Amino acid sequence: MRIRRIELHGFKSFVDRTLLEIGDGVSCVVGPNGSGKSNVFDAVQWCVGEQSAKRLRGQQMSDVIFAGSSSRSPVGFAHVAMTFSSESGEPFPAPYSHLAELQVSRRLYRDGASEYAINDTKCRRKDVIDLFRDTGIGSSNYSFIEQGRIGEIIHAAPEQRRLLIDEAAGISKYKARREEATERLA
Repeated sequence: MRIRRIELHGFKSFVDRTLLEIGDGVSCVVGPNGSGKSNVFDAVQWCVGEQSAKRLRGQQMSDVIFAGSSSRSPVGFAHVAMTFSSESGEPFPAPYSHLAELQVSRRLYRDGASEYAINDTKCRRKDVIDLFRDTGIGSSNYSFIEQGRIGEIIHAAPEQRRLLIDEAAGISKYKARREEATERLA
């Protein structure tokens, strides 16, 4: 699974619709201070279901919506859409395994309403998280490593490192399903 495009609109410093095309071999985002590198990283995390405003460098979730500037008025929503391709030969998880491209998006309105979508079909956050489980993309992802995260991983408690290893090994999905089933049985 490869990211092909990231579309941002009203997300933090990206007030206008911005489309980032991601080419083959891109493994990092580089630019001068103030160019929005960290905001792109925050957008990716937010789109795949991040719920902590602090992890997105804010106090509350509405901080991801462009708040305005001296020359621009605030906008009413933040929207991020990421398009993935399966061209590496490995198909998407079911029921999307027949697709060559898949788009995941999230939108947040100023009134607090939030919506997720997979291929423009509204869905739950849980559906997005299940889609990315065991791919390295998610709340404890290892596919996207932000500045300072490597030291955090190295100095993490063994339990935290174990979660990362489980996700990389592809077994976190099964552990989560087992926990859900145990809760339902109880």
